[in-house]
Amino acid sequence: MWRYVQKTLVLVLIAATAGSAGIATSNAQPAADKTTIAQLAAARVATAKYATNLARAKADGFTIITPMIPNMGYHFLNPKITGFDVTKPPILVYVRHGDAWQLVALEWVWPTKPATPPLAGTRYGSFGAACHYKDGSFIPSESEATCGKTNPTTGADFAFWHPPLVTFHVWIWYPNPNGIFAEFNPLVTPFNEE
Repeated sequence: MWRYVQKTLVLVLIAATAGSAGIATSNAQPAADKTTIAQLAAARVATAKYATNLARAKADGFTIITPMIPNMGYHFLNPKITGFDVTKPPILVYVRHGDAWQLVALEWVWPTKPATPPLAGTRYGSFGAACHYKDGSFIPSESEATCGKTNPTTGADFAFWHPPLVTFHVWIWYPNPNGIFAEFNPLVTPFNEE
């Protein structure tokens, strides 16, 4: 266990210091403006209570909506949070090692790309239409009418369906060499098999 933690810490430190040490990264982004930096700091302060406390997130209304998505994480949604407020993300993205959960990113989703980017430097991803089940499993589906009342593989009850979505990740709890707004993060690869 300690060796795993050491390896992960080394990767985190390399990523965190790469830009300041002058090391070129393949997807380096220009420095954020002061307004964006202040907004990201506010988001980090607002979500600090969830950083290593998944139980707190669940108590506050977040429920699992995906299994571990490789190079991303487990997604937990609070359906009561709507719109864009950098301090109130509707989705928290975690990784897990054994019984320990670590918040790595915040996420917002929309049915179409916003006319105005929510933060300077925003980069978008996507998530196809899907039926989601209460155990966090999901099945791609273009129509809610095709969603089963239970997942045929896991037996979990149906939770909700959504159309194709535009996604926006903010990696403020785990360094990402692809950029703070990248969709995927190679540094969470060690958690893919957890």
